[in-house]
Amino acid sequence: MDAARLKQSWSLVAAHGDQVPLYFYSTLFLAYPETRQMFPTNMAGQRDRLVTALGHIVSHVDQVDRLVGFLQDLGADHRKFAVRAEHYPAVGEALLATLRHFLGEEWTDELAQDWAAAYGLVAQVMTDAAQAAEAVNPPWWVAEILAHERRAFDVAVLTVRPQYLLPFTPGQSIGVSHPAVRSWRYYSPANAPRADGTLELHVRAAPGGAVSSRLVYGSAVGDPVHLAAPVGDRLTLWSAGSSDLLLLAAGTGWAPVKALVEQVAAEGSRRRVDLYVGARSRSEFYDTDAIDKLASSHPWLSVTYVVGSDMRRPGEFVHLADRALADGDWRSRHVYVCGSDEMVGHSVAAFTQAGYHAGQLHHEGFGKHWYGPAWRTVTGPDNSGGVR
Repeated sequence: MDAARLKQSWSLVAAHGDQVPLYFYSTLFLAYPETRQMFPTNMAGQRDRLVTALGHIVSHVDQVDRLVGFLQDLGADHRKFAVRAEHYPAVGEALLATLRHFLGEEWTDELAQDWAAAYGLVAQVMTDAAQAAEAVNPPWWVAEILAHERRAFDVAVLTVRPQYLLPFTPGQSIGVSHPAVRSWRYYSPANAPRADGTLELHVRAAPGGAVSSRLVYGSAVGDPVHLAAPVGDRLTLWSAGSSDLLLLAAGTGWAPVKALVEQVAAEGSRRRVDLYVGARSRSEFYDTDAIDKLASSHPWLSVTYVVGSDMRRPGEFVHLADRALADGDWRSRHVYVCGSDEMVGHSVAAFTQAGYHAGQLHHEGFGKHWYGPAWRTVTGPDNSGGVR
């Protein structure tokens, strides 16, 4: 399997943009109509996800150890889409047909063998991981909504209780779906694990967001929701040891940061934690009672609220990172950042420019993150305060 040849051929195919997923899905659904039920009714959101997924896999095809771990997570997670082992050959056929179509004369027998071998490896790793996961966790958990509080027009805080214990680590994200919606979105629980197994979810309804809108506007106490196994470790405290922390949270990005604060409290450690919570206006601070209660209960926690917009200074915007950097030197600490792509991007750039190294900056990254099988991806954790 020639990794360089795979990467080069994929770059040629990806250059065709939206035509690639359109051709792939058309081929798959025409040849195997039973696969259509695994996808949402509206396919508009799927257009760039196939390209993103395959691009990620191909770009790491020569880093086997890193890729295998990634694919194992995907294989275990994709069970919630009702994808079974017999679906993989169908997807492989559609993929090879798509590559052959767009590569034209560049498609050779050697390249076909390389792609078949690469896809075979992907399918095998994911299938094995899915089978192994069956002995550990169900494809999803059924949970009941115990509390539903509208904190703003487009923000709700939900308390849900899974039928069976759903283990997770603060900072991870959990797939959430409503039975009436054939889609999943990922949310970071806003709490450390509790004895009663309940989870707190902070949800902002996004324009066109089927899951988020249903959870905010169309759900009530007693309704069921489905939860998927936790994913991700970029926002967990595992790599931070006992270091002091600087936490920056904007919008519903406060949810995973709240869980981290609760984890520090549960550890009983002697960390110092400085928390900066930002919003565009004062009215958008939707969880101040909980924040103030945490601050008053734990002397090691210091909280600073930052309002981005000031009516007296139109056109100016105060960034959380700029305020934090102006307040002190945090280079001995691990820094956790969670919010919109713009907020995270600005924060990382500001801290990097100020001399902070990548190993102490923890964030989910930028743009769309996806968890799920390579052909059926979803956007990542809704820690943005506005992104689905």
